[in-house]
Amino acid sequence: MSAKAEDAVPGRRVLANAIRALSMDAVQQANSGHPGAPMGMADIAEVLWNDHLKHNPANPEWFDRDRFVLSNGHGSMLIYSLLHLTGYNLPMEELKNFRQLHSKTPGHPEYGYAPGVETTTGPLGQGITNAVGMAIAEKTLAGQFNQDGHHIIDHYTYVFMGDGCLMEGISHEACSLAGTLGLGKLIAFWDDNGISIDGHVEGWFTDNTPGRFEAYGWHVVRDVDGHDPKAIDKAVREARSVNDKPSLICCKTVIGYGAPNLCGSHDCHGAPLGKDEIKAARENLNWNHEPFVIPSEVYAGWDAKKKGAEAEKAWNDKFAAYKKAHPKLAAEFERRMRGELPSDWKAKSMEFVNAVNAKAETIASRKASQNSLNGFGPLLPEFLGGSADLAGSNLTIWSGSKGLSNTVSDGNYVYYGVREFGMSAIMNGVALHGGFIPYGATFLMFSEYARNALRMAALMKIQSIFVYTHDSIGLGEDGPTHQPIEQTATLRMIPNMMVWRPCDAVESAVAWKQAVEHKTGPSSLIFSRQNLPHQVRSDKQIADIARGGYIIKDCSGTPDAIIIATGSEVDLAMKAAESLSGKKIRVVSMPSTNVFDAQDQAYRESVLPSSVTARVAVEAGVTGFWAKYVGLNGRVIGIDRFGESAPAGELFKHFGFTVESVVKAVEEVLG
Repeated sequence: MSAKAEDAVPGRRVLANAIRALSMDAVQQANSGHPGAPMGMADIAEVLWNDHLKHNPANPEWFDRDRFVLSNGHGSMLIYSLLHLTGYNLPMEELKNFRQLHSKTPGHPEYGYAPGVETTTGPLGQGITNAVGMAIAEKTLAGQFNQDGHHIIDHYTYVFMGDGCLMEGISHEACSLAGTLGLGKLIAFWDDNGISIDGHVEGWFTDNTPGRFEAYGWHVVRDVDGHDPKAIDKAVREARSVNDKPSLICCKTVIGYGAPNLCGSHDCHGAPLGKDEIKAARENLNWNHEPFVIPSEVYAGWDAKKKGAEAEKAWNDKFAAYKKAHPKLAAEFERRMRGELPSDWKAKSMEFVNAVNAKAETIASRKASQNSLNGFGPLLPEFLGGSADLAGSNLTIWSGSKGLSNTVSDGNYVYYGVREFGMSAIMNGVALHGGFIPYGATFLMFSEYARNALRMAALMKIQSIFVYTHDSIGLGEDGPTHQPIEQTATLRMIPNMMVWRPCDAVESAVAWKQAVEHKTGPSSLIFSRQNLPHQVRSDKQIADIARGGYIIKDCSGTPDAIIIATGSEVDLAMKAAESLSGKKIRVVSMPSTNVFDAQDQAYRESVLPSSVTARVAVEAGVTGFWAKYVGLNGRVIGIDRFGESAPAGELFKHFGFTVESVVKAVEEVLG
């Protein structure tokens, strides 16, 4: 196809050219960015946003809006142009400040900056995977709330993605599951321009992409001219007519469309076009306007405020009828959309914690986690759980779990299969969509597969709850391939990530309670395979668990030494303290270092007084993390090498996790 901008549909092409002009101007002014994708996908975007996307620029949070995800997030000027042109609160000054400090238009779209950006994208493949999560959330909420004659949840999730997204392994995980679940409200557009950073992709990407998606169970619209508005519109209408499976629209485009000398090559993928090429592109596109100047008639052609307001009003009227017919369901729906916990949550969740304490069970913390789900699950219809094919080991299925499928839409549990990365990014999409608190599980070791999705959850400050079991060498015979060593410490290093490693059933219940209540970031809950003994506590100690670190065993007066421990090593610390007769020993349980570090200085000093420098930390993981708590003169009993295959009891002894080792370390720091 020629890159010459032949105006087959004059009005539409001019509207699309506004995207091209803004994109090349903003990238040029920033002297960095990716103009190729926005220029190549402008025609697709114009048809989708003007003819099909249900949204209201005046209320970007309107619940029944369609979701739009730019998975190829490097093309961020595409979405910024769309938001500006259609009437969102994203003024031209922000486009002029593209990629500048504190602007609402960062290099890749970031959730929470520009209104209308549904998720942070840039790491390729995660946008489409977030979109799968959004589509799962839409389908599940519809199953839980829609009633005959009252379909209050009825919106689409649209995705733009490029070759890079399709090359990333996570796209296989997510799109395979999307087909299996029959997500008919998910429509993805593949920008088939044949170019990536290194050049023509035919040297490294020759997949039969339409065949691949058909094998997943998707409806595929092949060979769409991505610069022909009529063909694009026809493809969208076809995709929307298919209700029982997701759709892929394969759009053949020219990257950098309109730039006469650079289009169709990787030279326009990730660099400014240059002043001369921009001038030539303006002539080629018949765009006779100065940089960042949009004529009033073009703004009028794009303005979506009136149509958006009408769409939202129609939905409000629909919801009013629903509320009259189903008042209890409507009230529950409104609560969940506000992200509020049930009114009885605080009292009943604390009742459960106290009941767990009264039972005084010696059980694995993974079992305590399942017990917590059984205690909290009936209180939280917004739970949407799952596991990456390890439900029987992670114990994430509780008595009220109901699996989702292509025919069951009112469930609350996703069988993710062996898709740790996909699961985690799908959970992020569920959280972003709203209406659910997603949790998903695997072995702690395999958090490594999912690491970038965890980072993205933390970057976006969204409530995804990641459940990790088999937390140490304590998993035993499966050996070093499955035994985490550095994982807990590195999870704690992720900004905004709240990490809990509880020592018994009571701390496990509190960890779950805190994760449910933590709305400004993700949580990682780390549980044991092996049984952990109950620790006796006062009411104050139970309350202090929520502060991340607390005194679980104290002495009279100022301690001679302090032992700090987490998880399975707390009991070891308690026994060592008992063995140190004649010494004043304080034991601190620190199930969440992140939460403890966030406490005020007075509380931290009350638990770990700076006057007591004789300190020992005990955790079955890497030692370096604990230096900030024990100081240069302290000791850390940990493990800085990979594990071995053997029964757990033998491994703990082999690696020095014994009462004798802890006692010796305390004696050494006391001198």
